[in-house]
Amino acid sequence: MDIVQPSSDLSSLLREGTREQHARAERSGFVADLLRGRGGRDGYALFLRNLVPAYTALERGLERHRASPLFQAIDWPALYRADALARDLAALAGAGWADALALLPEGGRYADRVAAAGDGDGHRLLAHAYTRYLGDLSGGQVVVRLVGRSLGLGADALAFYRFPGIADPDTFKAGFRRALDAAGRRIDPAAVLDEAIRAFELNIALSEAVQRADRAPER
Repeated sequence: MDIVQPSSDLSSLLREGTREQHARAERSGFVADLLRGRGGRDGYALFLRNLVPAYTALERGLERHRASPLFQAIDWPALYRADALARDLAALAGAGWADALALLPEGGRYADRVAAAGDGDGHRLLAHAYTRYLGDLSGGQVVVRLVGRSLGLGADALAFYRFPGIADPDTFKAGFRRALDAAGRRIDPAAVLDEAIRAFELNIALSEAVQRADRAPER
């Protein structure tokens, strides 16, 4: 059965359809604390540690589907963040960061959802790539200045926000959106939007869990 496509391109559908969740994500939990200069260094390390499994699942899924027409138009390795996160965590918490920092239930659920998105033709991975990588390339460049200043971090702990393989982020983002639109003509855009909304909800839940842990009194 042919899929009836909406008039909107997938990139526009994702932008408009997740506007509310995007705004809530910036106002919620530990992310809001970071943007207001209130987040602690320990909380930041915990936050990054709980993003690693999600990025690892995303990047494994993208590698598995790289030959698919849905994914061929993007230079995915230039976006990969798992290794950069590991470098930052080593600077923040030492080589044993994976054992020293807790994997919260919310971090595990987020990673599980991303891994499941890679099933079948993997088209739902586009939603997670959109919510993570475009944010990293856009808002992340604002966050890096705030984080570096408020937490007193040096360049060795800020690799997460650097994309050495991308010379012109604006041009790259435009190409990313064109690739999403092309993919959206092959799949059901509504399914990708539903997954993107879920991705934002999982991000919000993780951010709130990290905030609770960061504010909890030491025992």
